[in-house]
Amino acid sequence: MLLECRDINFTYPGAENPVFSHLSFNICSPGFHALFGPSGVGKTSFAKLLTRRLNNFSGNIRILDIDTLLYSYNLERLPGWSSVGRHLEKIVHPSLLDQMNDLIDTFGLRECMKLRFSRLSLGQQNRINLVRYLLQDFQLLIMDESLANVDEPTREKIILKIKEMFPDRLFLYISHNVMEVSTFCSNILVFRNAYKTPQVLTIRGRDLQSGKTADRKKLEFTMLEIMNAS
Repeated sequence: MLLECRDINFTYPGAENPVFSHLSFNICSPGFHALFGPSGVGKTSFAKLLTRRLNNFSGNIRILDIDTLLYSYNLERLPGWSSVGRHLEKIVHPSLLDQMNDLIDTFGLRECMKLRFSRLSLGQQNRINLVRYLLQDFQLLIMDESLANVDEPTREKIILKIKEMFPDRLFLYISHNVMEVSTFCSNILVFRNAYKTPQVLTIRGRDLQSGKTADRKKLEFTMLEIMNAS
């Protein structure tokens, strides 16, 4: 499994400044990897380059052993013609029903199954969308603020559950929460403005797993590294 970017350059049409200038990095293992950085630095733009929602860039993106790439993002909507439970049932293969119910319970969504999407809070909507993507066939899932508006204890349960259930999948986790990415991600790709060289710095995260406790001093050191890099 490999995601490799070499010398990526991209500027939005009509913009004076580039979003990416000679952007290069690689990820060669499954697990949780974070895209971190201030708003406007290009995290979502990079996700859209990967999913071909943006084109006209120069450089090379190489993807190996990744057949299906999915993109889940904050504020994504579902149609309101039926309950969210009916929506999920329509996309889930019968062999995945146990997995679906496990995710629904872990994500704290059981009470939402009979409700229409528009009746849910923003945090509930984001969790429903994330379940919807996790139940599909994929090798790489980009989670672009997919847990926004979700309380911290629930986010922790969700991340640990995903890591437990999908150890062989690759996740790119876009978040502004420095403690969260430091604690749960294997690598943190710190995106910086295009005039900084290199534009991305890779910081090793603590990669916390279920049943383990983070070393506070090491965690604080990692957080400081990330903040200094950004």
